Amino acid sequence: MVAVVQPMLEIRPMRRSDLAQVMAIEKDSYPFPWSAGIFRDCLRVGYRCLVLVDREEICGYAVVSMAVDEAHLLNLCVARACRRSGLATLLLDHVTREATVFGADRLYLEVRPSNRAALRLYARRGFSQVGRRPGYYPDPGGREDALVMIRYLDGSGGG
Repeated sequence: MVAVVQPMLEIRPMRRSDLAQVMAIEKDSYPFPWSAGIFRDCLRVGYRCLVLVDREEICGYAVVSMAVDEAHLLNLCVARACRRSGLATLLLDHVTREATVFGADRLYLEVRPSNRAALRLYARRGFSQVGRRPGYYPDPGGREDALVMIRYLDGSGGG
């Protein structure tokens, strides 16, 4: 008999007590990570902050701002050891469903043009580029642009 370990995945609201694990992932993932203060501010002002947990271990997180009829994905990250396992898709789909339930008809995000994995994920999930923000991200070589992407949630395809 062979035992197969199944993940025990849960997506739940982020708590202040999660910040140490979230910060460890953030610092390991980005050359210019968000600070703990930014995450605390997002929690304080009521942004939708979520963590993806597998057996008490945080594997990823998302931060979303929602207002009237639109949502803005501010941060989505999966721990390095958990990547390429579908968890980013799972988290993004959850965020998209929550935005739809909230009443948003579109979901925006910014992404580095150099982040090929994220670009593939967003394209697969129905996002398209609608703009570019010059010099948006800090970069070891100076600044990097951001691609602004949108996914229409009401099925209209735009406008």
